[in-house]
Amino acid sequence: MIRILSKGMINKHFIPYLSQANRGFVSKVPLWEVVNAILYKLKTGVQWHLLPCKSLIRSNKVKYGAIYHHFNKWCKDGSWKKAWIHLLSLHKSLLDLSLVFMDGTHTPAKRGGEYTAYQGRKKSKTSNTIWLTDRQGNVVGFLPPVSGNHHDLFELEKHLEQLIEILNQCGIAVDGLFLNADAGFYSKPLKKLCFEHGMIMNVPANKGNNRQLEDCQNYFDELMYEERYKIERTNAWMDSYRTMLNRFDTTWLSWNAWHYIFAMIRWIKNLSKV
Repeated sequence: MIRILSKGMINKHFIPYLSQANRGFVSKVPLWEVVNAILYKLKTGVQWHLLPCKSLIRSNKVKYGAIYHHFNKWCKDGSWKKAWIHLLSLHKSLLDLSLVFMDGTHTPAKRGGEYTAYQGRKKSKTSNTIWLTDRQGNVVGFLPPVSGNHHDLFELEKHLEQLIEILNQCGIAVDGLFLNADAGFYSKPLKKLCFEHGMIMNVPANKGNNRQLEDCQNYFDELMYEERYKIERTNAWMDSYRTMLNRFDTTWLSWNAWHYIFAMIRWIKNLSKV
């Protein structure tokens, strides 16, 4: 039987927070096997109808449609997000928040779909997601994917406010955080938002924007900035999960859910080393 995570890890970190069937119906297949099949899809990028169900589901004969049904149901009812928030809340003490990193990723959207648009640098339609990690590269959160024709600052203040609210719900205070990001995030409105929440931006001045340069009094620590490779390492980890490397999901809901699942897997793998 192919396993991405152990039965114990899936039962502990996923199953308690995923919605169950109504009216007392009990699935003939253990839900941990269903989740394991979904994780296999994330890791390999295989199409749903090509899932090796016989190698993934040992307890009973199941077709790929049943696995997709569970994944889609948990996308719609917010179970993946709920599981992620619980995981982050339980293990927030393991975060190294002496420095946090922010960076954007553009994922080619091979079939188009919701929240995709042409991006010249990638020469294809893409979706753009902003990630936030701690000093060790652990995922702290991400901003909802947007169309790839938008730059990293598009509606950033609104989405960052929402992420800060989620972090506060998890008991993670943002006051006093040093936020490390590249010059693409050099923005007066963003710096104002960070100041209001007690966050200190460590972002090199965007010299291509003289007006921004005049308006912003910028603090910048080069030694701190050199640690940005840690979020790039997290991006490299993400690329090893083939479903995240190229987007084939046409709905925003399912694409967003894969982000939560990836973040959870990275955390669970780190927890196994503690």
